[in-house]
Amino acid sequence: MNPVCYDARMHAQPDPAVSLTPEQGWHCSHFFYRFDRGVLKAMPADEAAAGRRAFSQLLDPQHEHAPTRLQVSLVSGHKADFALMLLDPDPLRVEAVHQRLMAGPLGAALIATYSFVSLTEVSEYVPTVPRYADRLKQEGESEGTPSFEAKLKAYAGRLHAMNRQRLTPELPPWPATCFYPMNKMREPSNNWFQLSWDERNRLMTEHGRTGMGFSGKVTQLITVGIGLDDWEWGVTLWSRNPEFLKDIVYRMRFDEASAKYAEFGPFYVSYVMTAEQILKHCLPDSG
Repeated sequence: MNPVCYDARMHAQPDPAVSLTPEQGWHCSHFFYRFDRGVLKAMPADEAAAGRRAFSQLLDPQHEHAPTRLQVSLVSGHKADFALMLLDPDPLRVEAVHQRLMAGPLGAALIATYSFVSLTEVSEYVPTVPRYADRLKQEGESEGTPSFEAKLKAYAGRLHAMNRQRLTPELPPWPATCFYPMNKMREPSNNWFQLSWDERNRLMTEHGRTGMGFSGKVTQLITVGIGLDDWEWGVTLWSRNPEFLKDIVYRMRFDEASAKYAEFGPFYVSYVMTAEQILKHCLPDSG
């Protein structure tokens, strides 16, 4: 055997830590696009029709190449025409939707305007059962009483389902959605990352209580972009009515965690639709 050509790595056991699949959760990407109407007008009619068919097929959640979750929405305003939210354990399956879209028959008429790459996670501020017990005590509940035990048992019973929804979410069937990226401040006088965990937890508990006031109206998914994108977190909100999006964001900005420590990126408000509905709305005269 030629020792120069021998590579021991070829004969080593595979490392289970080497993988594109997270140990917990899914990859999540948001993509935003604009149609180039000039390019579309210059397309031959048969080519444009084929492009519309390919567009609709690719963005069908039941398509053979679709990731585990695929949501299409119509973006309000001039920042984009439509948006995709894609989630899957495999980042290449997520990315493939964007690549196939840009390489498809309508690709020349699409302008990618923004994207955010992140992972789902269970926040460190989600209480474990023992921490929830401590919270109950701080709120005046006495350990061992029927009330204390009932509340603790109820929380323990729903914690698994809540964490599963955070890591592998089902997307709600609500029509209005909003996405925005955000950071936590690192200014000398307002540095989130120099606060103690207890103080950060207190602030996030307050923030969470405000959000709970919108139960049944708004639901959210927080994904982490730290090390993956320019912003640290991505916030996706869904609501039964666009008015609730305005209400919850306004109310939560008075919480100290937002008022003192949060920095927000651009907001994208959109309305959930099928790919066919997107085409009819954005390109009503193109067949």
